[in-house]
This record gives sequence, structure tokens and C-alpha cells, in this order.
Amino acid sequence: MPHQDINVIPALIIGAGPAGLMAAEQLAVAGIPVRVIDAMPSPGRKFLRAGIGGLNLTHSEDSAAFIERYSQPEKVGGWLRAFDATALRQWARELGIDTFVGSSGRVFPTGLKAAPLLRAWLQRLRQQGVVILPRQRWLGFVAAPSSGHSVHLVDTVAGQQQVAATVVIFAMGGGSWARLGSDGKWLSRLIEAGVPCTALKPANCGFNYAWSGKLLAAHVGSPLKNVTLTVPTATGFVFSRKGEALISRHGVQGSLVYAASRVIRNEIERHGKAAIFWDLLPDQALDQVRAALSVPRGKESLSNWLRKRIGLEGVRLALFYELGGVAIKDGADVAGLLKHLPQILHSARPLDEAISTAGGVLLQDLDEHLMSAAFPGLFFAGEMLDWEAPTGGYLLNACLASGKVAGQGAVEYLRAWSASGHSSD
Repeated sequence: MPHQDINVIPALIIGAGPAGLMAAEQLAVAGIPVRVIDAMPSPGRKFLRAGIGGLNLTHSEDSAAFIERYSQPEKVGGWLRAFDATALRQWARELGIDTFVGSSGRVFPTGLKAAPLLRAWLQRLRQQGVVILPRQRWLGFVAAPSSGHSVHLVDTVAGQQQVAATVVIFAMGGGSWARLGSDGKWLSRLIEAGVPCTALKPANCGFNYAWSGKLLAAHVGSPLKNVTLTVPTATGFVFSRKGEALISRHGVQGSLVYAASRVIRNEIERHGKAAIFWDLLPDQALDQVRAALSVPRGKESLSNWLRKRIGLEGVRLALFYELGGVAIKDGADVAGLLKHLPQILHSARPLDEAISTAGGVLLQDLDEHLMSAAFPGLFFAGEMLDWEAPTGGYLLNACLASGKVAGQGAVEYLRAWSASGHSSD
């Protein structure tokens, strides 16, 4: 319980990213005073960073397929029913931001920028009475959370302060892109307080691979276009998708690898390695490739022969030599290798490089409003929760949806608290 000389505020939100701001809006609309604190100098730092390449708000595919993109669809689906892609686009429109569906089905604001949306949103929040305080870092609980108000230690520009609140919504992000505010330092503090959590893991990430100097000199940073990546698993599930990857200095990355990253990471965790396979000619069947290569190459080099017969050149040809070199020398089936080129991966890139993270606060220990079962009055939203999704609008939509669910849950909790005769001050 707080000391008597500490003023108790009704609602405190820790984290001014999309989830935290959406939660704040729910409380403000209900007429509840709400304070948002954030360690960074300004709100929405990671949100703005995501908009540099064209802000991907959500995806236009049907709701059933949309929900299945998530690692815990039975849990995340509940959030998305409260705030789906259609609701998100309407919310943006109310802020004066129109959206459009791109050729891939992804949904973008017409200006392809995050800043106009964030500016309009922050202006509306302030008009609704939301108080946003930057440069205030949550350091932990003053004491273990109880069934009453919780008291928190906050580092501010004026020194450390104690803040007490009836409800608290944690929305501090995951553990990637620490320089933008998501440093994951909250994990150990929550575990120490007794909040059930699991370790943070990289999601939508690249993987390490020791390329030869020759390949790096010629192709580091080169996009690997028009390929199919297949990842078989010991459980029988097979990930297989056509797209684009990237040869990085440290291994492989890019949208296709990110999409497969959950499967690859889980295989590495279970078996110490993951076998992936590249189809360098996804638009040609194996029999077609074999027929094209059935013509004797005579004195022609293998590289020229492959280029002339099947159009293989550049980075795809280099990858073929890099990963299939020994087999080629042993007289292996070249067509078979081109269609099923193996690569063994042993580790993901560091957590801070990942686009997002898995792990965090366990969903099974939260109710349908994302409130802790063990600590009533504590809510959690966004990437602090143990879920993950591929890029393509899924991450942002679910972060916003979880913020709405947590915010509405906090409103209900405060109303019930007040109805039972309690006061927040």
C-alpha cells in the first residue's frame, strides 16, 4: 500500500508507444485522468522508425487467415476482434489519415509516413486530457504489488520519485532496438516482483552464417530475389514460401527469412541447428530444370552453361556454389541442388537487431482484459506480452489492439473499484 503522503492517481501508463497510447485513449474517453510516462525524450520513437520505409499499418487479408499469423491465435484473436484491420483504418481516418491497400495486401497511410499520424494522435490525446511525461524511466516497484494501489519508483529529470496508481498499464515494448526505448530491462524487475514471465527471444530476425570471403566480397548486401525458402521441422510442419532474402555480412536476413524466423529459431532451440532449403528456380519444376540441363555442356564452364540454359547468374549462382560446392564436385544432381539447396543455421542474430521480440509476460497468467490474475490492477499490452507475428502490419495491429483491450479493461476495473466504495485518492 502507498504511504499516506503519496498522492494516488487513478491510472498510470508506462510506455508511450502504440500500445500505451491506445490504452491511454480508452481511459481518457471514459473521463478517467491518465498519466503516461516514457523513458525517451518524445513518444512513439519505434513507431516513427517503422515508418521510415513506409508505415505498414495492417493487412487486408480475411480475418481468419489474419489471426492464424500469430503465435497464439486463440489469445491474440480476442484482441483483434476488439480492434481489427477495418477498425484500425477507421481509427486512422478519424485522425485525418486515409489509407490504401498495396499490391501485397498490406495497408499503408496515403503519405506512407508515420509522423503525420502520430502528430494527429498526440494532439487528440492531449485535447482529451492525457498527460504525457517524457524522460521518466520506470525503475520497478517500491514494494511487491498488493491488491490495493501499487507504488512505483520512477527516474525523472528532477531525480527519483515514487508514483502510486490504482491501475497501471505496462506497455514498454520488447527487447529490440534499445536505442528507441525497448531495452527489455523491465523483465528482471517484473520477475522479481512475482509476475510470471519468460525470457525474451529475437523475432523477425536474421541468422548467422559464416560466408566465404569470396562471396562476401562480391555479394554482401545483395538481395536474393525470386527464391523459395523451405524449412522442414521434426514435428512434420513445413514452412515454404516464395519471396526475397538478403545476403548480409553476418548471414541471411530479409522479409523471407523474417517470415520463417519463428520456425527456424524453434528448430535451433530444440536441436541446436536448423536445416533450411533454397529453391533458386521456383518458377520451374524439377523435371523442367533437368530437361534444360540434359544438353551436354562440353567444354563450356559450369557458370556459363547454367546462365545460358536456365538463366542462373549473379547472387543466386554464387549461393549455389557457396552451399553446394562439395556436392557439385562429387557429381551430384545439379538440378536437384538448384531446387533444394541446403543450408545449416545454428544461431539467430542478437536480440537488439531483431525487428520484434517473443517472450515476456505470460498470456496464460492474464485475464481476457490483459490484467494480471495474481496482481489485480496491473495490466500489460504490446510487445511486453509473450506473442509474436510476422511483419506486414500484423505486429502493429496487434499492439494497438492489445492496448485497446487493456485500456478498456482498466476502465472496467476502476469503475468496479469505485462502485465498491474505494477511492483513488
